[in-house]
Amino acid sequence: MIKVVKIGGNVIDNPAALAQFLDDFAALQGPKILVHGGGKEATRLSGAMGIETTMINGRRVTDGATLEVVTMVYAGLINKRIVSGLQARGVNALGLTGADGRAIVSHRRPAAPVDYGFVGDIDSVNRELIESLLGRQIVPVFCAITCDAAGQLLNSNADSVAGAVALCAASIGETELHFCFDKQGVLLDIDDPKSIVEEINESKFAELKSQGVVHSGMLPKIENALSVCRQGVNSVFIEAGVGDTYAPRTRVRL
Repeated sequence: MIKVVKIGGNVIDNPAALAQFLDDFAALQGPKILVHGGGKEATRLSGAMGIETTMINGRRVTDGATLEVVTMVYAGLINKRIVSGLQARGVNALGLTGADGRAIVSHRRPAAPVDYGFVGDIDSVNRELIESLLGRQIVPVFCAITCDAAGQLLNSNADSVAGAVALCAASIGETELHFCFDKQGVLLDIDDPKSIVEEINESKFAELKSQGVVHSGMLPKIENALSVCRQGVNSVFIEAGVGDTYAPRTRVRL
């Protein structure tokens, strides 16, 4: 079973949480791939450089100056921090952007109805590259910087990158996708960590959405999860960590 694991900024921004995650990820057996988001480092560096951060509907607008910052932070500082942490734990990790080995090709998102700047929507993932790395027991670690056919770097959504990579992995062998963030799973009551929805399918998602239980950033995450399940990924897990199959978590499947 190939495991594709995505971690968000809430893990990256907390050194203790990141260290625990890297311990758990390193202990996972079998072929695995890590995808990471950006955290708050880019916002902090932008402020230090006098570059204003603009958000629309919770998404970063990536103008030319911001693209330079997020590339430095995501593909450089954060990616290499994670890769070096995995190397220290005996995992032969290789940090990648979409430009490396033409790993992930994307196109710039149209300016209408909202112009997000240099933001990329994914077109393809290099199956041959990923299969070759996994076959050599090398663990790819992808940041969310991708590249178009003309060589333009683009800032892509990390959840979307994880979904696309998982679909590519599913063409190689059985695949699970894990979204790790600061909650144990999807909660009926955001203030009650024990109110976990243990399993979500199409009908359960429609029910939770109509009740307003699932909203905001969790909506696209579950929509993405169901979409990759329809296309061949075995299961998607939304959870606080990886490695403990007995811990409470939400499983998304058809």
